[in-house]
Amino acid sequence: MAEESGAEPKYLQIADALKAAIEMGEYGPGDRLPGENVLAPQYGVAPMTARRALRVLTSQGLAESRKGAGFFVQAFHPVRRRGIQRLARDQWGSGKSIWAADESRPLTVDQVTVEEVTPPAHIIRMLELGEGETACARSRRFVLEGRPVMLATSYLPFSLVAGSAITQADTGPGGTYARLADLGHAPVHFREEIRGRLPTSVEAAALGMSMERPVLKVCRTAFDADKRVVEINEMTLDSASYILDYEFDA
Repeated sequence: MAEESGAEPKYLQIADALKAAIEMGEYGPGDRLPGENVLAPQYGVAPMTARRALRVLTSQGLAESRKGAGFFVQAFHPVRRRGIQRLARDQWGSGKSIWAADESRPLTVDQVTVEEVTPPAHIIRMLELGEGETACARSRRFVLEGRPVMLATSYLPFSLVAGSAITQADTGPGGTYARLADLGHAPVHFREEIRGRLPTSVEAAALGMSMERPVLKVCRTAFDADKRVVEINEMTLDSASYILDYEFDA
């Protein structure tokens, strides 16, 4: 039977019903969801329609597909990214990683490259680099519990950081900001811009996620006491892996 004009497609109705069941606790983290062979006769649809509904849940980050086993409620607990506390000088200034403000679970970097580059035009403008000036580009992939959660590339004026630990894979206690402080250019002000979009094929592959699920694009600018831009950090976050948490006094 054809669906009535303007009615929500059947696959979305099924997805909404499964989402509601997950939210009500009928299916808990790690539980197997009904497969298409169960859902199809239950809702009077073709198996492909039922499977499309299950894929909607994966694109929303509520479920994961396991090859040969079916679809399961997502068991991964999202990272609560504490946007204010993580950048406090008391954090990185005491030798702690800024990520420690977010998580007690160990976050690891499984891919890192550090190189001198001619950065993209918008980075040249933001760093106010002169003609022929280069940047130190630090690209990393962050993994939590075996799951890639974020890609990040930091750009810093190469003339500022040349010869320092910032040009090495391991920047030492407190990370890049502590090393900038060692150089006399400690960040004293930050600005973050956040937007959402669908991932590129390269981003989706690197994060092991569906191209139908949005990513969060975070661009952070760090300024020193002279209002000089000392770092641009462009981050790509799997939207299903993060909760953005901003807590501050009125």
